[in-house]
Amino acid sequence: MHRGIHTHRFTNSLFAIAAADLADDDALREALAERQAEDRKKVAAAEKAAKEQAKKNQKAAEAAAKAQANEEGGEEEEEGDEEEDGAAGADGKKKRKKRNKKKPAANVLVAPSVPISEQFADGKFPEGQIMQYPDSTTAKDRFTNEEKRALDRMHLDIYNELRQAAEAHRQTRQYIQKWVKPGMTMIEICEELENTARRLIGENGLEAGLAFPTGCSRNHCAAHYTPNAGDPTVLLYDDVTKIDFGTHIKGRIIDCAFTLSFNPKYDKLLEAVKEATETGIRE
Repeated sequence: MHRGIHTHRFTNSLFAIAAADLADDDALREALAERQAEDRKKVAAAEKAAKEQAKKNQKAAEAAAKAQANEEGGEEEEEGDEEEDGAAGADGKKKRKKRNKKKPAANVLVAPSVPISEQFADGKFPEGQIMQYPDSTTAKDRFTNEEKRALDRMHLDIYNELRQAAEAHRQTRQYIQKWVKPGMTMIEICEELENTARRLIGENGLEAGLAFPTGCSRNHCAAHYTPNAGDPTVLLYDDVTKIDFGTHIKGRIIDCAFTLSFNPKYDKLLEAVKEATETGIRE
């Protein structure tokens, strides 16, 4: 009888534990279902925002094309009365000649498309900013100034290839910094950037092209996030995004990143990071 009582209590305990586990599982399922529902809502909202932005971009492009067509082919005729010098006509006046009035060009951002090699036909590319590293005592003792200049001349071809890749990178990022707007998808941003960089670098197999897939890390993601095809992620107004891409000529890689933000509350953050980066390079 004593053993039967203990067995009965033990069985009841097992039932109680199993019931508690089932309750926990139900709670987890409900929480997971709520989370999935919220995620679906966010994705739907992001897709809607992306479609609306795409429509706005299309309307802007159509308006720009229309303005350009009007500018090239549209002529406004203006007639007026003007007194003649000397002998006048029957009414003493003549009609003013037709004048063409061009409408002001629309303020439309156009992606750069001329390869850097064609922009600088002489093959000499801009040097850009140069930061001189502090020379060590050993380096000063080993080489004279003339010897250092001779060493630099030996590497001019390498420097020029790096400068060509750097110029393609510079023009690409300057365009993208102005072009990107909240509401665009991350995959759309990466595709526009890479297409622009390919044109400017004059993509040619292993001789010239992109150095690695474009990174567009947002907020909590520190680095190396690249969207896959079909990724619906949308860039939002409150996002802080690091765009990281590279170009190369004959394997000589230029790797540079820049930060995008749209909310002014992040301006001091970007300013501080830029100063820290430049200090690190300088030192």
